[in-house]
Order: sequence, then structure tokens, then C-alpha cells
Amino acid sequence: MVKFYLQEKAPVSVLPNNKRPKFFSFGIPTYTNLGDQAVSLAQRRYIENEFPEFQFIEILEEDTDDAIAAVKKVLQPADVVSFVGGGNMGNVYLDHEIARRKVFAAFPDNLTISFPQSINFEDTPAGQAELQKSQAAYAKNPNLFLLARDAQSYHRMQTAFDNHVLFTPDMVLYIQARDLDHSRSGALFVFRHDSEKVIAEDLINSLKEILSNGRPLKRTDTVLDTVKRITPSNRRELIVKELEWFSRQEIIITDRWHAMIFSVLTGTPCLLFGNSYGKGKHAYFDWLEHIEWVTYTDEDDPQRLKKLINSLIQRSAHEYDVRKDFRQLDRLLQLHKERFSL
Repeated sequence: MVKFYLQEKAPVSVLPNNKRPKFFSFGIPTYTNLGDQAVSLAQRRYIENEFPEFQFIEILEEDTDDAIAAVKKVLQPADVVSFVGGGNMGNVYLDHEIARRKVFAAFPDNLTISFPQSINFEDTPAGQAELQKSQAAYAKNPNLFLLARDAQSYHRMQTAFDNHVLFTPDMVLYIQARDLDHSRSGALFVFRHDSEKVIAEDLINSLKEILSNGRPLKRTDTVLDTVKRITPSNRRELIVKELEWFSRQEIIITDRWHAMIFSVLTGTPCLLFGNSYGKGKHAYFDWLEHIEWVTYTDEDDPQRLKKLINSLIQRSAHEYDVRKDFRQLDRLLQLHKERFSL
């Protein structure tokens, strides 16, 4: 039975029958990557805060096929269809891409929004074959808007697809910074364990030596192993707990893009390394280079890194505002409202 999350804590099995325009959000994850969970939470916050005219309805990715059929039965012209943002557009995470194709192709007459994504179709026969499948599916929807969360992805989407492409930050940056005034102690290493990891373990060990002088060191990932499943019912408490943990650290060392965003939200100094196709690097320079307590590096010399880390630890949080960077998405939805007199 399909679950529709009209509210975070109260899934229902039947779509509401009312005149309020709907904003359907497909692809909501149940896996335990807190970065992707924060994306889905931020999307809900954005629509509910900025465009409360819509009734926001989340649909778990595992329910995609049944939910498409159910939504088609009630869909009205003013309704908006969307697919969750993140960093999985392409052939590396094919299950997500297949679900995305189905949704985009299913609703060609309605405004369809792909929330901010990074894209990576590999330059291999398999990667290019999957790109052609996505091109065919996306082309079925003339009302599809692809949102890119970094300049590299923006140009790749423009080249690969004939759909509209907009440039907007990762949705997690919409979440307001948390005013957490904790005492800080220790360094937290947050590193990937998947195919995107490129930083060498020897370098990680050197960084631990740099930071080990009486300072507690911990290593983790933003992918939880303490729970098996996350839904809109329990994600907020897990994200808040993670932000609390980040806020108690002196510094975060990571190759996880969302670990850096969590550092931004908590005012925690952070050093970001790259992944296999540069999504964190490009997004950092596009949106966050002006934030003084976080930085990106390709450096691999421990002595130079030591100076950089010591400098970062001394930096204090300051006010920042990326809300204005969502203006292209704001404008798109404002025009939609005006078209249907919402």
C-alpha cells in the first residue's frame, strides 16, 4: 500500500480530495544517508514556508510505480510534480535514475521540477547508454525544469538535455543555521565508503596525527549504521541529533558535501576534500567560498594541510545569506502561481 506523507508524522494511503493545489514530491529516500534525508526535509520546509498555497505531499521512492498511477487519477492542471534533489542523477546510482525517468515521463502536462542535483553520466559505453535512456525519458516532458546545484552540473545538463535548466543551491542550504553555543572539543572525520571516495587512507592517517595532540578524534560517515530505515516520520530527529554532534566539534575533516553543509549550519570549521567527480568542489566554489570557517582543498602535503587546519580552527562563524540564490526557483513557482491565479 502506497504511503503519502501529507505531514511528516502522519502518512496516509489515500490522496486528499480537495481543491487545494498539490505539490507532489517523488523519490523520497528511506536509506540512511543523512545528507539525502536533509535534502528531502529542506524541500518540504521550502515549499511550506515560501509557497504555502500548495499541499506538499511526499512519496517514498519505493512506491514510485503505484504512486504514479494514484497521482494520475487526481492530478489537476495547477498541481506540481517534483523529484527529490541530491547527487545521484546519472548512471552511478541507477535505481534512482530509473525512478526519476518514470516520473518525468509520466506527467508531461504539469510543471515538473527536478530539485537541485549533481549529474554524472560516466564517459563509458554503459554510462552513455544510460544517458541516452534518460534523454529519451526527459524529452517526453516539455514542462520539465532541471535544477543544477553546481556550475559543472549546470553546463552538463544544458549540454545533455533539451529541457529547461536552472541554477540553484543544494536545498539543505535553505535550512536556517542553528544557534548552537556548545563548548567544542575534538575533531570529527567524516569520510565516504563508496565508489566516490578518492582521498587516500595514508593522508587521512596523517591528518589524524596532525590533530591528535590531546584532542579526541572520531571517525564516522553521514550514512548511519544505527538505523535500518529513515522516513519522513523519523528523519528530523536524526538530522537534529547529527547537527548537535557537529556543533560540539572543533573541526570537521570530510569528503562529504553534506557534512560540509552541516558544518555551515552549525558554525563548525570544516575542511572539504574532493570526491570522484568534483560535485563538492564545484558546489563549494559556486555557493560557499565566502564563508570563512569552511574551505575546500586538493592539497595532499601534510605540512601545508597542518597550517590550513590550524588556521581554520581559529576562525569564527559570521552571518551569511544564501537565500537570495534560490531566486530562480522562486521565480519559476511564482510564475506558476500567477498562471493559475493561486
